[in-house]
Amino acid sequence: MIVETIMNEEIITLNPTDTIHSAVLIIREKRIRHIPIVDDSFQLVGLVSDRDIRDAAPSIFRTEEYKNDLQKPLSSIMKTEIITGHPLDFVEEIGAVFCDNNISCLPIVKGRKLVGIITGSDLLHSYVELTGVNQPGSQIEIRIPDKAGSLHDIAHIFKKRNTNILSTLVYPEKNATDYKILVIRVQTMNPFMVVEDLKKEGYTVLWPSLPGISHE
Repeated sequence: MIVETIMNEEIITLNPTDTIHSAVLIIREKRIRHIPIVDDSFQLVGLVSDRDIRDAAPSIFRTEEYKNDLQKPLSSIMKTEIITGHPLDFVEEIGAVFCDNNISCLPIVKGRKLVGIITGSDLLHSYVELTGVNQPGSQIEIRIPDKAGSLHDIAHIFKKRNTNILSTLVYPEKNATDYKILVIRVQTMNPFMVVEDLKKEGYTVLWPSLPGISHE
């Protein structure tokens, strides 16, 4: 999945010369947390967040004393060192950028021109789609050896049961470098027949498990 398939192309922007007060109104009205700041050529020059607005806005107890602060230009508070993405970046890689840099918004640019924006909510929605948990089905977790052909062999077991696979995820097992955990979401509400087939073939099924029944 690439970024341009999930990015929001209907972007609310402001210019550096717009006032802090204008940003306050937009954030309240549109219920957004970030506003990209662009120049007349729609090139990204800055980013303002709701936190920047809160820090710049006068205290409710000192509004009269600092009311002129809201008339300052956004150029006075906007961030100019911005992490950006490209429309052809992979969504998984963008997720790593969010985690590594502790950000909640990523402007997407192409040739310096702003073409989209991605938020943490967009990434979460994409994760739900990728894992297939938004569709009726069941999840099976299998401990598999970390070797070529493991996924092919397991898929053959599902095929014999005519069980449709919605998604697959693989992650390393914490305490064994030569094993991995395979998470398969299948389009059936009763996965126990294929679970029994997996066990007969010698696989360790971690989930689903019934009380009193061994994983082996």
